[in-house]
This record gives sequence, structure tokens and C-alpha cells, in this order.
Amino acid sequence: MMTTVRMNDDEKKFLEFMAEFLGLSLSEVIKQYTFEDLEDIYDAKVGDEALIEYREIGQKALYIEDVMKQWNVK
Repeated sequence: MMTTVRMNDDEKKFLEFMAEFLGLSLSEVIKQYTFEDLEDIYDAKVGDEALIEYREIGQKALYIEDVMKQWNVK
């Protein structure tokens, strides 16, 4: 499958620069970093929604420092 992405000359030059800088093809840069960014956005949104749900049912989050003390982790 092929998808066309429209961009201006400056955007294309930047992507070509990054492809060379990373030692990847232009297609690989666009695929790899688009998917990584979208996965990060997805993870953040799912985490935010889980935290809201967690708080709605009356649960409280613990500070990492307290958990480390509880388990004697330094």
C-alpha cells in the first residue's frame, strides 16, 4: 500500500537531512518516527484515562518515594 504525504520544500529537506543523519531511508524515518510518536500519544492518553478512572473509584496514587521506602529500595 502506498500513501502520499504532501509537504513543502523545507519540510522535505529537513526529513532528508534527518534520514541521512540517522542512516535511514526517508520512508523508514517517516514510518519509524510517526509510529513511535503515535504510540507515545496513545500510551499517554490511555494512562490519563486510567488515572481518571482510578481517582473516580476513590483510589489514591502513591508517590514513588513512598513505595521505594516501603520496599526498602534505594
